[in-house]
Amino acid sequence: MILDAIVIGAGPAGLTAAIYLGRFRRNFMVFDVGDSRASWIPTSHNHPGFPDGVGGLELLARMKAQAERYGCAVRKAAVEDIFSDNDGFRVLAGGETLVARTVLLATGVADNEPPLPGVQAAIRNGLVRICPICDGYEAIDQKLAVIGASDLGAREALFLKTYSDQITLIHGGEAAALSAANRRALAEAGIDVIETAIQRVVLDNERIGALCLGPGEPRDFDLIYSALGVEPRVDLAVRLGARFDDGGRLYVDDHQQTSVPGLYAAGDLVRGLNQISTAQGEAAIAATAIHNHLRTLAAVQEKTRPGFPRRV
Repeated sequence: MILDAIVIGAGPAGLTAAIYLGRFRRNFMVFDVGDSRASWIPTSHNHPGFPDGVGGLELLARMKAQAERYGCAVRKAAVEDIFSDNDGFRVLAGGETLVARTVLLATGVADNEPPLPGVQAAIRNGLVRICPICDGYEAIDQKLAVIGASDLGAREALFLKTYSDQITLIHGGEAAALSAANRRALAEAGIDVIETAIQRVVLDNERIGALCLGPGEPRDFDLIYSALGVEPRVDLAVRLGARFDDGGRLYVDDHQQTSVPGLYAAGDLVRGLNQISTAQGEAAIAATAIHNHLRTLAAVQEKTRPGFPRRV
């Protein structure tokens, strides 16, 4: 059987695409390894439609249940490789090979977590955060530390000035990795810079706080933002020859198609905003483009079929 589409990833982007493809009455399959970044969110107050907030796991469960109403099949398996095929793509996953006319990548990114004991528990309880756009509002007037190793840390610290005047950048990289321009900007904004190894930060998941044991007196904080960057999960696309930018994210056109015909991408591996709502919007565009592409392909195949047009 040749599937219409295979969706790789079951986070907000992949499940949005599944809802759309199911409602388009397409024959498709979703592969999931259960590592969506959304699953780490304790409660999001940033997602439209949930004024009282929604947990990441609850949101994913709701979306999966909605997709399953329309016949979506989610398989717990990792996709090992993809190859171009005359019929589209051959996808190796879970010890078997499937063939699909199109593939949508919704594999997201992997966070570079700070090397601290208990960091995963701290992320789940909201002590360590990775998205100031998502939850900076909940950090208003709190004592914030930003852990960084490059100019990215400086940019994030400056962004958080929207919410608090009590911000410290813990710079754990080489001194030269923090540019003179950003050092001036930090000083002008009243943001302290502590240059010390990241391992000098101690997380207290019981008290919900953190302590920096760097140079000078120990400094305590209410929340920590990690600004160590991410690694886009684009390996499958790169093996197919898809183009990507200097940040490792995939180039796509206005319909979310990569430089490889029939290969689409949506979500965090495409652009750097890393927002659930953005991923959902891109997935809706991609799924609709896939449906229309398949309609066009079917019409062309019908016209080239022997005996077309039929005579009455």
